Amino acid sequence: MTTPLLFDDTLTHVAEARLGVLLAAQRLGTLTPSEKTEITRTMRALTGRSGPPRLIVMVGLPGSGKTTLARELEAHGFLRLSPDEQVWREHGHYGRDFPRGQYKIRERPILGNVATDLRTALAAGRDVVMDHGFWTAEERQEWRQIGEEAGAAVTLVYLPATHEELWERIKERNQQTFDDPNAMYFSEDDLRRHGDRFEPPGADEPHVIYAGSLVPVLADTA
Repeated sequence: MTTPLLFDDTLTHVAEARLGVLLAAQRLGTLTPSEKTEITRTMRALTGRSGPPRLIVMVGLPGSGKTTLARELEAHGFLRLSPDEQVWREHGHYGRDFPRGQYKIRERPILGNVATDLRTALAAGRDVVMDHGFWTAEERQEWRQIGEEAGAAVTLVYLPATHEELWERIKERNQQTFDDPNAMYFSEDDLRRHGDRFEPPGADEPHVIYAGSLVPVLADTA
């Protein structure tokens, strides 16, 4: 286990100033890969945290707030990996640039590429959040295993919501469907079908329930 760095006041001030510069660059989208890793390492040093990299695996239906939470974690130094955004970059809009029924076919090789990126990031010591739904226990076990084999501490974070809450958010999000890769168009019938296929994590899958605060999420991965 790596021994955490001990900072005096001067070093702490320097590290905090550097972190501020890095986070500003992150907001502008100008970070280099090495600077992204530096964010994680600097945050670990400032908090005195050592140990393995962290992997957070999201669990939730469309509209549950996964991307919003993942972006908050990104601001805390996590690398955010989004298969949906990669599908958008490579294939365009779901339902406009390719038929709706082909999504899983086009997503499959991208998930393989994302898994490779995940292994690489964890091997470099990066904390990672998977911005994806992981609707079934089988999927979650597959990605948990990837993380554990890479030496990461893995946490499932479940974002529960009622059908009514999800549908209200999706109706609003549908207005941005042609401009946002995280706003795929869904009808209410689509949502019902997805809900029928969704498997909430049970007692046999240790998980954190997200209720609006990052504290339990970060505490579980500390």
